[in-house]
Amino acid sequence: MRVEKKQKWYATQSVTLRFNTVGSGRPHRPLLKSEMLSQEDPKSHPMLELREKLQPEVTELIKRQRLNRLCEGTCFRKISARRRQDKFWYCRLSPNHKVLHYGDIEEFSQGQISHDSLQEKVTVADIKAVVTGKDCPHMREKGALKNKELLELAFSILHNSDEYLNFIAPDKHEFCIWTDGLNALLGKEMTSELTKSDMDTLVTMELKLRLLDLENIQIPDVPPPVPKEPSTYDFVYDFTQQHT
Repeated sequence: MRVEKKQKWYATQSVTLRFNTVGSGRPHRPLLKSEMLSQEDPKSHPMLELREKLQPEVTELIKRQRLNRLCEGTCFRKISARRRQDKFWYCRLSPNHKVLHYGDIEEFSQGQISHDSLQEKVTVADIKAVVTGKDCPHMREKGALKNKELLELAFSILHNSDEYLNFIAPDKHEFCIWTDGLNALLGKEMTSELTKSDMDTLVTMELKLRLLDLENIQIPDVPPPVPKEPSTYDFVYDFTQQHT
């Protein structure tokens, strides 16, 4: 269900992006036949060029989705020294993207926990770095480095110079969502495998939407010639003339 929901959101945003682009007043140059023929070759120069032009807009869509997910929040498991996974805590980003609220909860929750119920907080401006895997403080404990599953789900926030907020994501998907979102908050690149997959999916969708407009249309090999200027412009109405 989560995957279907994300795909629906992306599809809606992609169409919105497309209509916003059309309505922005910028001229949209139609593709030439040579460019249309390259539709079957995604590695051709025209297609690669078009994909490159679309990437900044698509990156912004992905960034918005990641930050929206952080605002919804996630329930994380606490890993004790004995590796008992029977305690939970919740973390979510404030709507203005300035504060991370977190705190312990009694039991695992799939729904949202209100900000008022989360007593602790970290100001985004105080976050210095995000580290993952073996670079996390809680992965340096004895035996932790041998647990490959935990290493792939671990990430930490360094804040106030020497303090860490340590996470173990519930799954790889949430790991990508949170590390992408935190990097976006810090103005850094989103580098997860999920972002790469989403980027490819969204750009491909946008390309297909744009090329659909040209189906069953005869595309010229070269642009049509510009017509000569008319011999007279008397047909242009002169609004400065007073008529009685």
